[in-house]
Amino acid sequence: MKLFLIYEIAYILLIIAVCLRIVWDTRSVSKSLAYLLLVIFVPVLGAIFYFSFGINYRKHKIYHKKLTVDQAFRKQLERMYPLIRKYLEGLDTSAIAPYEKSLHFLAHTEKRLTIIPNEEVRVICNGENLFPELLTALREAKHHIHIEYYIYENDRIGNAIKDILIQKVREGVEVRFIYDDFGSQGIRKNIVRELRACGVQAFPFYKITFVKLANRMNYRNHRKIVVVDGYTAFVGGINISDKYNNDEGNGLYWRDTHLKVRGYSAHILQAVFLQDWNFCSGEDVAISTPYFPIGIQPYPTDFFTQIVASGADSDLPNILYATVQLIYAAKREILITTPYFIPDTSLQEALVIAALSGVAVKLLVPKKGDSVFVHTASESFFEELLEAGVQVYRYERGFVHAKTFVIDGEVASVGTANLDARSFSLNFEVNALVYNKAVAGDLQRIFYDDLKDAQLLTLGSWRKRSWLKQLGERFARLFSPFL
Repeated sequence: MKLFLIYEIAYILLIIAVCLRIVWDTRSVSKSLAYLLLVIFVPVLGAIFYFSFGINYRKHKIYHKKLTVDQAFRKQLERMYPLIRKYLEGLDTSAIAPYEKSLHFLAHTEKRLTIIPNEEVRVICNGENLFPELLTALREAKHHIHIEYYIYENDRIGNAIKDILIQKVREGVEVRFIYDDFGSQGIRKNIVRELRACGVQAFPFYKITFVKLANRMNYRNHRKIVVVDGYTAFVGGINISDKYNNDEGNGLYWRDTHLKVRGYSAHILQAVFLQDWNFCSGEDVAISTPYFPIGIQPYPTDFFTQIVASGADSDLPNILYATVQLIYAAKREILITTPYFIPDTSLQEALVIAALSGVAVKLLVPKKGDSVFVHTASESFFEELLEAGVQVYRYERGFVHAKTFVIDGEVASVGTANLDARSFSLNFEVNALVYNKAVAGDLQRIFYDDLKDAQLLTLGSWRKRSWLKQLGERFARLFSPFL
């Protein structure tokens, strides 16, 4: 009896200690309350869950090495800025003038030159259109190929790229390959081994081990970056998998969006890649002309682009803040496409305020998600949006995986970040913000084409859903801070 009392007292003290840790370490009130309830009402398992998924490792030693690597790298990169800035002279910057606050915000948070002119920025829809261009760019590489992917699969396109990488190494081209150890676990024992055996440098971003399984799974490298010879780059939502290629005859139509960039924004994507590379490989690739070529002709035009990266090593959720800032800057129209919509309070309120202020806000999401629980949590946010006048469309042709938005037909974003807590604060993500009416116009046209395969929700019909469904939504929403 006395021993049981000792155990009970020890357990209570442990719970109190964990609760104090949650209150001290978790900035979000909703997350704090969620973790507190979990720890208190789910004995032992709640505490295990918190220590596995809840600790903010942005402030802890798990990424101390990466922060050190990044800081040293950025100091080298700053020396190049005067060389890049000279290419801004003489260009018409009227397109970016209305977005001065956004530019200033990102220049402050990223602590580097963020608005860059480019020779070309082009929107590419779906894998069947992206993959041929990607393969061509890889074959044309002369000095280096840098590839970073969340999902890379051992299938037709995965092996086609593998074969090119091996061939380019034989030609003397430097090839560096980063893969997420969770998202690309299927290539560890085949493609990765073959690449390494043939001279390709390949590393997992953060190797998952059994002891640190939960923590390392929780912080995923969700980026999709390809940089060829420091001037041609690809970024967006399309992973290396045959399922993104609708010409393969897959059962599910996969709608996604990517960007091809030729110009100086490739330098910023290069910097993001090399910081990740120096962290995961232990190599110390320095700033040098082959990786950051200056003075390439033709002269850059007005494809002004900002590359915004964020992750567990960021001081602030830069992509979230940049998104909210541009939503508040909208005067006429906001077009958003996302496969996962689990917004935090700031993003949800920004959309509601924009709609109530007379801005036409349109949100496109999948009708059916690839996770029932996450999809249900996402639907719990719809009613408030509909009440404010936001038009919510559900894509019916297949699965829409694109992560894009367009503001007033002038500014557009294409990237890897979903509109959810995981993308904004846990995953390593990268988005490209393009201040160009032609690019924004292309994405605007694509958005309205996608609406032809989507169903518009109405507030009246949505309110008629069963009470059981509404209860499920409210239950799933309780877990939204963890999703």
